[in-house]
Amino acid sequence: MAISCVWLICFLSLFLGHGVLDQLEASHIVYTNVETLQPASPNQTYRTSYHFQPPKNWMNDPNGPMIYKGLYHFFYQYNPNGAAWGNIVWAHSTSEDLVNWTPHDPAIYPSQQADINGCWSGSATILPGEKPAFLYTGIDPGSQQVQNIAVPKNLSDPFLREWVKSPKNPLMAPTSMNKINASSFRDPTTAWLGPDGWWRVIIGSKIDRQGLAILYRSKDFIYWIKANDPLHSANGTGMWECPDFFPVSTTSQSGLDTSMLGLGIKHVLKLSLDDTKHDYYTVGTYNLAMDRYIPDSGSVDGDSGLRYDYGKFYASKTFYDSVKSRRILWGWINESLSEVDFVKQGWSGVQAIPRTLWLDKSGKQLVQWPIVEIETLRTNRVDSPSTELKGGSVLEISDVTAAHADVEISFGVSEFKHADALDPSWTNPQLLCSQKGASAKGGLGPFGLLVLASNYLEEYTAVFFRIFQGQNKYVVLMCSDQSRSSLNQNPDKTTYGAFLDVDPSQEQLSLRSLIDHSIVESFGGDGKVCITSRVYPTLAIEDGAHLYAFNNGTEGVTISKLSAWSMKKAQIS
Repeated sequence: MAISCVWLICFLSLFLGHGVLDQLEASHIVYTNVETLQPASPNQTYRTSYHFQPPKNWMNDPNGPMIYKGLYHFFYQYNPNGAAWGNIVWAHSTSEDLVNWTPHDPAIYPSQQADINGCWSGSATILPGEKPAFLYTGIDPGSQQVQNIAVPKNLSDPFLREWVKSPKNPLMAPTSMNKINASSFRDPTTAWLGPDGWWRVIIGSKIDRQGLAILYRSKDFIYWIKANDPLHSANGTGMWECPDFFPVSTTSQSGLDTSMLGLGIKHVLKLSLDDTKHDYYTVGTYNLAMDRYIPDSGSVDGDSGLRYDYGKFYASKTFYDSVKSRRILWGWINESLSEVDFVKQGWSGVQAIPRTLWLDKSGKQLVQWPIVEIETLRTNRVDSPSTELKGGSVLEISDVTAAHADVEISFGVSEFKHADALDPSWTNPQLLCSQKGASAKGGLGPFGLLVLASNYLEEYTAVFFRIFQGQNKYVVLMCSDQSRSSLNQNPDKTTYGAFLDVDPSQEQLSLRSLIDHSIVESFGGDGKVCITSRVYPTLAIEDGAHLYAFNNGTEGVTISKLSAWSMKKAQIS
C-alpha cells in the first residue's frame, strides 16, 4: 500500500543537528581531541581516481542505493564537519552510470526527536507507484535506537533532492513489552512485499551473544508489528549490523526484485558482524508460511562462514537494478591508518567499486564482479602473449599507469607433482597466508601479481595463489599479502586470504585486480573470492608505482592471458 501523502507536504527539516551520543554504535568509535589535526586542505597523495569518495571528511556505511527515473542514487553515512566519525548525516550523490557522480545536499540529518542524536544506517524500498521510501535508524533523546521513515518531497524531481520525515516517527522502537535491546537495534533492510499483502523488514540486534534479525510486518508501511520470532538468529555471533536479505536465481545470473518468491529462487542473508568487522553471508531457503530463513546444509553462520570480501569491506548493501535486471553490491572500505593519521590527511573511508552479484552454478556461494560500466575508464590496453613464468622469476607489466590500473591475468598449471601437502590442521586461510606470504617459496606458488610495487621491490602488495595437495583433490589458496606494502610502519598491514573453490587441474586460475593509489580490489576464480586491501606505500606512488607478475614457486606456471589497462579518472565531485 502506498504511503499517505498528507504528512509529506507538512514536515520538512531544514536545519543540521549536531547531537553527540553518550552511548554510540558499537562499530563506530568517536575519537576525541583530533579535530585540531584536520588540515586546511586534504592530502591528495592516496586519494583514489575512480573509487567513490567525497572531497574530504569521514564516510562510512552505504545507505539506500537505488535507481529512480533512470538515475542511480547513492546515500552514505557522512560527517560534514571532519574526518573522524560523528555528526552523521545521509550524504547524497546521483549518477547515470555508477561511475561518475554528482553530489547533492544531504538527504536526511538530525531534526526530530526520533533522530535528534543521529541518523544512522538504513535502506531504500520502492513502494507501489514508483515511490521511494527510506527506513533508517535514529537515536532519540534517551539514546535509544529507533526506526524511522523519510520519503521524497517531490516525486517529479528525478534527483530526489528533498526528503520529508513522518511526524509518526519512530515507527519501531524498543519497549518494556517487546524485549528489544535498546542499544542494539539498528540498520533496517530493504522491505519485501509478500503475496499476502504484508510488507516485511528485518532489523539487526542481539541478546547477549545471540545475533538476531528481528522481523516486523506492516500493511501500510507506517504501522509495524513485531513478529514473535526473528527471521533468523545464531548463538555466539554477537551484534548483527547492516543485515541484507534478498532472493537470487538458481538458473540465471540476472538479479531479482527483493519481493520475488517461487521456484528457482534461493535467498541470501548477509550480516555485518560488529565483533569482527566482517560481512558474512549464508545461502538458504525462505519459508514464507513460517516467516523463517533456513540456511542450506553446509552454509555456516558466523565469521568462519562465507564472506563477500576477505579484506577491508564492511556494512555492505545491495539493491535491485530494475533497468538492467541485476543485483548490485556496495561496500565500505575502511582505513588502515590510525585515527590520528587519517584525520591529518583530511579524509577517511572509500566505497568499493559496485559489484554485480549472482549465485554460482554450484548453488553454494555467490559470485561477484565489478560492474561492467567501470570498463569505460579503461585506456591504453596492454596485452602479453602466452608465456611461461619460471620459478623464481618476475615479469614487469609495462606501459600502464600502475598507480591506477585494471589488470586481468590467468595462470595455467600442467604439472602438480611439486604441490606442497596440505596439513589437515590448516583450516584458517588468513593465518595460512600470513605464515606463507609472497616471500615464502613453495612448490606450486606463490604466483600472481605484485601491485603498487616500487622499482626495486622495497614495497609491494602481493596478490597470489598457492596450490596444495589435499586429500583426493588440489586446494587453491588466494592471498593478499600487505606485509611489505609500505616502508611506513604505521598503517595496518594485515595479510588476508581465502580458499578458492576451483580445480586447477581442470581450469585456469584467473585473477583480476583493480588498483587505485591506496586500494587493491582483487577477484579470484572469476569472482568466487574477493579480497580488498587498503595500502599506503611511500615509494610506489604515482610514477613510482610498478606492476609485476611473479612466481616464487619451484615449479613453472604459464601465463595464458594477460591484459592490463590504465584507468582514467572518474568524475566524482
